[in-house]
Amino acid sequence: MLYSVATYRLHPHEAWQEDLFCQALADQGFEVFETSEDGTEMRAYIPTELGNRLSVIGSHDWAEPVSFEVCPDDNWNAEWEKENTEKCYSLPNGRQLVIHPHCAFGAGHHETTSMILERLMTLPPAGKTVLDNGCGTGILGIACAMLGAQKVVATDIDDKAVSNTRENAELNGVEERLDIRQGNTPPEGTYDLILSNIHRNILIAQMPLYARYLREGGEVWLSGFLREDARLIRQAAEQEGLQLKDEQEKNTWILSVLYRPHKAPEA
Repeated sequence: MLYSVATYRLHPHEAWQEDLFCQALADQGFEVFETSEDGTEMRAYIPTELGNRLSVIGSHDWAEPVSFEVCPDDNWNAEWEKENTEKCYSLPNGRQLVIHPHCAFGAGHHETTSMILERLMTLPPAGKTVLDNGCGTGILGIACAMLGAQKVVATDIDDKAVSNTRENAELNGVEERLDIRQGNTPPEGTYDLILSNIHRNILIAQMPLYARYLREGGEVWLSGFLREDARLIRQAAEQEGLQLKDEQEKNTWILSVLYRPHKAPEA
């Protein structure tokens, strides 16, 4: 998939303002955001096909648009990988989870990914069937496989993410235990646990699928959205018969844990 990059010059601002700005860009289709170490520049990446349809690239007084250009595949990979080196995590069963990120979101450093990964370490999905929807680097699905999940289906819209997930699955020796697919819609199936760390609008649009795929008593762990969007996520979940179990927050990012209640026995 070919990407374009929007570059912004940043002036003094609060961290929450940047979070909101990134969310507004994500609403337009931007997927990955990089801020320079000195905090004076930000780059936002969007699939070129979507970027070509944009009429306005958002800005604020503190975020000044500088350029918008197509980023060739080789340059995109090289620049992204400079800032995203190998990550290694110790799992509670003593195994080491190693992730090589290549142009795929979710190496574990972002708050949304880290919250889900930490919860998996506390509540390992041993014996469960898992859907990792929007797998990125594959970190969450791979962690599930390494923590004893019975079956893991990992899916992403981006061919680079799918390729990266396959590489990381092989790196961690679980390639035979992951069913890795590319597509816009999660594959049909019945799951005990569904993980989805993607954009708010996609989570809401796919909520009916999560509800249909989830077994009674199963859970959906959703992240990728900010505190002010949590209400919209809850409302969409309730409309599909999913109930809120609990929420976690890290630097205004939210992890919502939903579940499908067991049906009351017939009289």
